[in-house]
Amino acid sequence: MEVLESFYALLRRCREHCRGRKYVEHRTERPHECDGRCGPHRCQPLSAGSVLIVHAILSGALDHAVRWGWIAVNPAQLARRPAAPTPNPRPPAAAEAAAMLTATWEDPDWGMLVWLAMVTGARRGELCAVRLRHVDLDAAVLVVEKSQGQIGGAQWEKDTKTHQGRRIALDPDTVLLLAAHIERCRARCRALGVDLTPDSFVFSTAPDSSTPLRPDSVTQRYGRLAKRLGIRTHLHALRHYSATELLTAGVDARTIAGRLGHSGGGSTTLRVYSAWVSEADQRAAVSLARRLPKPKAQA
Repeated sequence: MEVLESFYALLRRCREHCRGRKYVEHRTERPHECDGRCGPHRCQPLSAGSVLIVHAILSGALDHAVRWGWIAVNPAQLARRPAAPTPNPRPPAAAEAAAMLTATWEDPDWGMLVWLAMVTGARRGELCAVRLRHVDLDAAVLVVEKSQGQIGGAQWEKDTKTHQGRRIALDPDTVLLLAAHIERCRARCRALGVDLTPDSFVFSTAPDSSTPLRPDSVTQRYGRLAKRLGIRTHLHALRHYSATELLTAGVDARTIAGRLGHSGGGSTTLRVYSAWVSEADQRAAVSLARRLPKPKAQA
């Protein structure tokens, strides 16, 4: 128990486990000439949420050890762990989202990705993993069944966060935009004498759409755009934007959870976006009150 608590405290001090020592943090482990990207190490602690994930993994492993008779008690159940962080989604305001989207349309392919992130609330890895066979324009449905993972230079295809696929309904405008985007991809392929296949990626920098975008590159490009426009936001906030816009429009939490891929039948959605549910409820109360007859003013 003491070892685990000390370990959690170390993670909350620095994710590199530096233990306070000073050293130069290089941009790569390969031989290179140092530039502005190399410099003194700065401690970057793990968030409370990340430490809780580490705790859950260790606790699960120790549960197996107890069941197999290797140890008598699971010490992780007695160890003090960080409190779960209070959800505080900060979606961009409608004007900010509009400004970001307008700027992205300078590159239609980039604009299509950001538009789809806004209207579907899909995660960045899920968008990078969308293939042509996942888009059903006739039924106006986007199928999300895979995600692109990335750590450093390594990239791979994996299951979604909840290990479950989902189908997201698309509005008519999105269907038209996606059709135009796919036709642009086909035109690029025809110029090379090839054609798109069902396994071609909808978003790709390859002329033949054979390779997916890198999730980190998408995040960095969006971050640079936000900085250029002077807006404090990040790519994942588009997921919050989609959820909060649906909540304030009166869509029920279970439907929103299905679109976002939240588990728990809506409990996660309500927990994360409870403040926005209250705002929607307040708007509903005001709207209802306006429809009721008011008493005549006293003379």
